[in-house]
Amino acid sequence: MADNNAKLNVRGAAHDFDVLDGSIGPSVVNISSLYKDTDMFTYDPGFTSTASCESKITYIDGDEGTLLYRGYPIEQLADHGDFLESCYLLLYGELPTKVQKDDFVSRVTYHTMIHEQMNRFFSGFRRDAHPMAIMVGTVGALSAFYHDSTDIADPHQRMVASLRMIAKMPTIAAMAYKYHVGQPFVYPRNDLGYAANFLHMCFAVPCEEYKVNPVLARAMDRIFILHADHEQNASTSTVRLAGSSGANPFACIAAGIACLWGPAHGGANEAALNMLSEIGSVDNIPEYVERAKDKDDPFRLMGFGHRVYKNYDPRARIMQKTTHEVLGELGIKDDPLLDVAIELEKIALNDEYFIEKKLYPNIDFYSGITLRALGFPTTMFTVLFALARTVGWIAQWKEMVEDPSQRIGRPRQLYTGATKRDYTPIDQRR
Repeated sequence: MADNNAKLNVRGAAHDFDVLDGSIGPSVVNISSLYKDTDMFTYDPGFTSTASCESKITYIDGDEGTLLYRGYPIEQLADHGDFLESCYLLLYGELPTKVQKDDFVSRVTYHTMIHEQMNRFFSGFRRDAHPMAIMVGTVGALSAFYHDSTDIADPHQRMVASLRMIAKMPTIAAMAYKYHVGQPFVYPRNDLGYAANFLHMCFAVPCEEYKVNPVLARAMDRIFILHADHEQNASTSTVRLAGSSGANPFACIAAGIACLWGPAHGGANEAALNMLSEIGSVDNIPEYVERAKDKDDPFRLMGFGHRVYKNYDPRARIMQKTTHEVLGELGIKDDPLLDVAIELEKIALNDEYFIEKKLYPNIDFYSGITLRALGFPTTMFTVLFALARTVGWIAQWKEMVEDPSQRIGRPRQLYTGATKRDYTPIDQRR
């Protein structure tokens, strides 16, 4: 039987701390009493060795290349389910029955419109505003339009706010896109599925009929599933930290979107596409691979490796298949970027340098190509990420609010600034 104690010797004094075991994955040392017992904090930049919460939602095993939503492998959900089914699972913990699924889909569908006055809100942005800037502002503004679902102490209001954000995020994202390209807004349609409705709002125009291709809609739906949640990443932690203060859910999700905007987080697929464009052709790959291996060269291969996955990203396999389906449906047989991507993948899976450093292709490697083929500009890539991740953020926020042990987030620091000193009048300063 494993010892359920951790012993820490601090400057000659011994202290015992409990070891807490999860259902799967690494155990944790409960150091919540460390400061009280030792008058010290731990030092963990980026919190990479710190569990900030207890959660039942998503599990990642980076060494094995595993991603589970509520225990279900991401591959099974993407192959056999749809996005709204995954939303229900993340929110409520179980896959829905047919009756539950139909009810959930209906409630989401009939929440897709936004308040008409919000249309005027968009006109306050410059015509060339980045879509993510628009998303941060408009999602935060939802709290000014939907006062009846901002009381986080009311379970009913929490439920309504959750449904509203899942339902309205595609509408807001599509409006951000339309505003960005200078086209009129297209209202949601209740006769279309979640992903199909989003594509229709993005690409339909008033002057002609637009029919949603079911293959492309299925690809979009799968992209949403793959990005729905990813444990305690930077944006999810931001949502939880904002929510720990009691902020309303719309403000918390806006904070998550702002964090996701960072190129080290949500902008990775755009960076991968830009890299493939820079390489240009298969003939140029050897040169760039050699540059990537040279530690003195600033060039880096984007879309390879992952901070968490030390094995092949399970989402990348699904995304690779989806990419081929989209390009095949659209008749794109000779895409130079795809040729470069496939050749780079072969090298990464067989070259000793990549194997040793475990630089396997991740989801961003393929998603950028797929989104470009669907017709989205690179400025929209992170918006689509935010749309998909909204349900994960909401599920994590809801879990945090309902956790009786939840406290306001308050990270500590190692102070290395000036020690106490007295104020000097300005005429005496040198």
